[in-house]
Amino acid sequence: MSTRTADLLERAERVMPGGVSSPVRAYRAVGGAPPFIARGNGARVWDTFDREYIDLVCSWGPLIVGHAHPRVVEAIVSQAQLGTSYGAPSPREVELAELITEAVPSVEMLRFVSSGTEAAMSAVRLARAATGRDKILKFAGCYHGHADGLLAKAGSGVATFGLADSAGVTPGTARDTLTAQYNDLATVEEIARAVPLAAIIVEPYAGNMGCVPPEPGFLAGLRRICDSTGALLIFDEVITGFRLARGGAQALVDLRPDITCLGKVIGGGLPVGAYGASRSLMSRVAPLGPMYQAGTLSGNPLAMAAGVATLSLLDSSAYEALDHSGARLERGLTEAIRASGIDGCVQRAGSLLTLFFSSGPIRDDVDAARADRGSFAAFHRAMLSRGVMLPPSQLECWFVSLAHDDGVIDLVVRAAHDSLKEIVG
Repeated sequence: MSTRTADLLERAERVMPGGVSSPVRAYRAVGGAPPFIARGNGARVWDTFDREYIDLVCSWGPLIVGHAHPRVVEAIVSQAQLGTSYGAPSPREVELAELITEAVPSVEMLRFVSSGTEAAMSAVRLARAATGRDKILKFAGCYHGHADGLLAKAGSGVATFGLADSAGVTPGTARDTLTAQYNDLATVEEIARAVPLAAIIVEPYAGNMGCVPPEPGFLAGLRRICDSTGALLIFDEVITGFRLARGGAQALVDLRPDITCLGKVIGGGLPVGAYGASRSLMSRVAPLGPMYQAGTLSGNPLAMAAGVATLSLLDSSAYEALDHSGARLERGLTEAIRASGIDGCVQRAGSLLTLFFSSGPIRDDVDAARADRGSFAAFHRAMLSRGVMLPPSQLECWFVSLAHDDGVIDLVVRAAHDSLKEIVG
């Protein structure tokens, strides 16, 4: 670790828990110290010591067109010259809302918020307001932000640190959240028949226990159960929205949830989230209805400008390119695993993927928990030393952007070959 990085980390740890603003960034799950990133461009970032890395974190998903894309930068700069926050409606807000409602099948109206956590929290509140019921069902290993009622058996960061939930969440709050295993439709049906549910909330393609696709019939089964029991179906597409397809995962599977949560890509790398639904459901949200939700920075003009610029770049050819790069990386990693003889598998959905240090397949959080985290940590360190930055947790997705062309993907695959050989010894 360079002196400059060590000094920054020491300073950061004095003023922030773990020296970071989000737990997984502390690298506690993989060892070593996190690089402090000074700049990014395209598929790469540079740390404060000017070391270069191919970036497969991509700010955890929103940088689908790569770092500092000229059109996105131009949009942000142009808007900044007009002001950074108004606390009032703005034209870009309307434009972005129109783009989203045109693209996402289930969304006729939406409300912008500032994060995925706010989107999921508000979606659950809307479901309770609409149904008059209290309890919700979520899936172990799926993460819907850090609102109290949604931290029961959450994924990614919580699972990385071995916590079933979080200190500070009251028993009363937790009682209203029921959990089932992802892809376990029979248990969901049993719970929904026994307990009046306000909603079932799900990541349609799980991304917070690593990349775990739904099994055939699982999502359609959730839709059927909700229809027959009066619960609302919430798709948390904070990760998958505008990443798996322009219309999100729901467009891929041709299935409409009642409420959709969005984030990441729709802000082009700036803080943003949204929840949307039919016109009748969204008419329950203040000022039209009795469900209150507000935010000073909701619809922030900088985020709106970045979102409009980003979505304008995501046409059919963009998704073909993303899928091509994701498939090329999947093939290369699978061959590297085979060549090394290590126990591993790659699971992918479009431009999302995870290399699990497990024989697989991974279908739920129990399977994901069996993956060898020690091997992943060693692999992560080996890849970082070769200039490839991976998410610092076995239970996270890798993100490919439009800037990750064949040459970049091939460099990642070569680094993976060498890193796997190194950790096998």
